[in-house]
Amino acid sequence: MIAVIDYNAGNIRSVMHALERLQVEAKLTADAQQIRQADKVIFPGVGQAAATMQWLCDHQLDEVIRSLRQPVLGICLGMQLLCHYSEEGDTPCLGIVPAKVKQFVPRAAGEKVPHMGWNTLEQVRAPLFAPSDEGQWMYFVHSYYVETGPWTIATTHYIHPFSAAIQHENFFATQFHPEKSGEAGTRLLQRFLAL
Repeated sequence: MIAVIDYNAGNIRSVMHALERLQVEAKLTADAQQIRQADKVIFPGVGQAAATMQWLCDHQLDEVIRSLRQPVLGICLGMQLLCHYSEEGDTPCLGIVPAKVKQFVPRAAGEKVPHMGWNTLEQVRAPLFAPSDEGQWMYFVHSYYVETGPWTIATTHYIHPFSAAIQHENFFATQFHPEKSGEAGTRLLQRFLAL
């Protein structure tokens, strides 16, 4: 069973619909035991870092997420909250990935924030990506980004390079929305589910 963490964040339903299209048994849950017993866990969401971290801590889901040993996939805000710290609201996050989340600062005309729309992947690495994913288009909506580092398994360039996807031990995450990224996003979800 796939557990999709149900918490104080938007856009979780679109992930559930994507899993339904893949005919995968998934449960939207905030129950610690169900999350810990799942074969795989997806931690999606759109929202504000400080308010969401407060909600996770109030419901002890921060400790649940840190304790997971099965494959975990963070998406968008879920990716950022896996990191050490976010500039959004000066927020200490889950601290699973030793990365910082920074705010985009436009440097030229036409560089709008949030970064919204389709952009390409570069420097892709297994196991979430195949060499053919180099240059694939994915759908992004975000004003904050994860810096690049040893955890980076794909980059995207907007204003400057940033982590489009990361991995640290059993934790994987994407800044883009695979559930809104057409066939390329579907393939990524299938690779995660096959881990």
